[in-house]
Amino acid sequence: MTAHEGATVLVVEDEPSIADVLTIALRYHRFEVMTAGTVRQALAMAERTRPDAALLDVMLPDGDGRALGRELRVRQPDLAVVFLTARDAPTEIVGALSFGDDYITKPFNIDEVIARITAVLRRTRPADVLPERPPLRYGDLELDETTYSVHRAGRTVELTPTEYALLRFLVRNGGRIVPKEQLLRHVWQYEHPAESTVVETYISYLRRKLDALGAPVITTRRGVGYGLA
Repeated sequence: MTAHEGATVLVVEDEPSIADVLTIALRYHRFEVMTAGTVRQALAMAERTRPDAALLDVMLPDGDGRALGRELRVRQPDLAVVFLTARDAPTEIVGALSFGDDYITKPFNIDEVIARITAVLRRTRPADVLPERPPLRYGDLELDETTYSVHRAGRTVELTPTEYALLRFLVRNGGRIVPKEQLLRHVWQYEHPAESTVVETYISYLRRKLDALGAPVITTRRGVGYGLA
C-alpha cells in the first residue's frame, strides 16, 4: 500500500468544472475526495471528516484560501496543505508557503496535481509505522527521526512537514552543497525538475526559524545549491 492510497483530499474550488476535473482524477488515482465551494463549507466538512490533505483555491467567494488553510492547519496540524492559484505573484506564494506545503498555478496539468499531492502525502503520511531511530545531528541541530521534531541548541524549532524534509535532507548530506535540482527530486519528488522558486522560498523560511536561535547555518552556493555551514 502506498502512502496515499485511501487518503482523503478536501478539494476547495468554487469553479464547478475545475472541481469536477480534480475530483474525477483524484478518485481515479484511489484518493477519497470531498469537495467544497466556499470557506464555510470547507470548515464544516473538515470538522466532520478529518482529511489527510487539502487542495485549496486561493480566491474563494466568501474568503481567502490562505486564511482557510491557516485555520485548517490550526485545527489539524498534520494536514497537508496545497494551494491552487491563478496568480504567480511571489508575495502571494511566499505568504501561503509560510504554513502550507506546496502550490500549483493555474492553468495546471492534472498529472502534475496528482504528483504534487502524492509527494506531499509521502512526506506527511508515512505508509508504515517507523521503528525508533537515533536522532540526526549536525552541529547544534538535532532531528528526531521518530517524532519528526527539531531542536537547535536544545530549543524546539517548529517546522512544517516540508521544512522538516528539506532540513533532514541537508543534514543527511552533511557539509556538502546539494544542487537545487537534487532537492526538487528528493524533497518535492519532482521527477523532471523545472524552473521553480519553491526551494528558495523554503530555504528562506528555514533560515528565519533557525537563525533566530543561533548563527546562520544554511549556506548558498550561488547558481549551484545549498548546504550547511
